[in-house]
Amino acid sequence: MRTPPAPNVQAPSGDTPQGLGFALGAYILWGFLPLYLKAVSHIPAAEVVAHRIIWAVPIAGALLIALGRTRDLRTALRSPRTLAMGCVTAGLITINWGIYVWAIAENRALDAALGYYINPLFSVALGALLLGEKLDRLQLAAVGLALCAVVVLAATLGSVPWAAIAITVSWGFYALAKKQLPIGPNQGFLLEVLILLVPALAYVGYLNTTGQSHFATGDARDTWLLLGCGVVTAVPLILYANGAKRLRLTTIGVLQYVAPTMIFLVAVFVFQEPFGQARMIAFPMIWGALVLYTISMIRQMRGRGA
Repeated sequence: MRTPPAPNVQAPSGDTPQGLGFALGAYILWGFLPLYLKAVSHIPAAEVVAHRIIWAVPIAGALLIALGRTRDLRTALRSPRTLAMGCVTAGLITINWGIYVWAIAENRALDAALGYYINPLFSVALGALLLGEKLDRLQLAAVGLALCAVVVLAATLGSVPWAAIAITVSWGFYALAKKQLPIGPNQGFLLEVLILLVPALAYVGYLNTTGQSHFATGDARDTWLLLGCGVVTAVPLILYANGAKRLRLTTIGVLQYVAPTMIFLVAVFVFQEPFGQARMIAFPMIWGALVLYTISMIRQMRGRGA
């Protein structure tokens, strides 16, 4: 799961009901994704990710054909630079998916929620470090508070929340690299899964020949769940891409907290993961940091007239 970077389109002058519906649909589906991933938690994460890739290809391809945007993809496939950037983003999204699937299977959904909460703050810090973007006082305070929350977790639990950090870092660099991909979000997603398709098919083929596959091996439930991985992967991304074009950037910025909040609630109330003293301290610190970040973001957008 996770929340994609906003596509490189001009921000609309106002929000539209269609845009809000698309975006909310995407974030709600991402919020419920842990329930689906828990159903396949008995299947190794690498196999689940491989099937996410394989079965997302026909869905993303059908959409692009319906939109008549296949020409952009053909142009991208003939560009060595675009293909190279596509390989980078494809690699990063694979890492992110793998860690996320593993975290749900290992009863670490709270770490996943923490990772996606921290993500916008990490992206801001990344922009300052690598792109020379300036942080205002509220953003500095937000990033500092988030770092303190991670330190609290590490000191109290006796270990660094590596899953949360890995999810944050992989998605943050994915968002950064995605901005350099000179094609639209739908085309970019199809390009990524096409790049990953050959290794995914090779890995699934290896599992089949060694008798380790959970697909089409007699258990119909596993087969259907793995087939459904393409739907739960592609549909939210498609909804998001269409919603982002019809909403202001400030609205998208605030809505991005819907998914990690739902993941948090699912982890605590459905999966019943322990929410001990360390998290009781750290999560409010993260929420406070996000409030500061949101205030700063809204001020900047108003200043630019977005």
